[in-house]
Amino acid sequence: MTNKPKYTIFKNTTYAINGLIDIIKTESSFKVELAFCVILIPFLILVDIDMTNKLLMFISLMGVLIAETINSAIERVVDLVTLEHHPLAGRAKDVGSTIVFLSIGVFLVIWGINLYKLIE
Repeated sequence: MTNKPKYTIFKNTTYAINGLIDIIKTESSFKVELAFCVILIPFLILVDIDMTNKLLMFISLMGVLIAETINSAIERVVDLVTLEHHPLAGRAKDVGSTIVFLSIGVFLVIWGINLYKLIE
């Protein structure tokens, strides 16, 4: 038997919203990236780029938020296990940071190419 509550769409949605509220309140990196989303999504809607490229740009933008959320989850689990410095804990946190770093790289490449094509 597992320690899982019975699945309901309402409960699971509530858990997700609670997690989102918590990460917005506690993670400054997420706040910065969310601010970029608030600025870039209206720009993305208004810019004259074909729908496929807009979709790629949107996905890459959301990928940064998703990666930051994964990184925060990794950091919280590591901190739950130990607050002392441990090489494996540090490596786990570094891997989480790498996820964010790579997602930002993908974002920059996709947006850079599309914006370059726009001004060309």
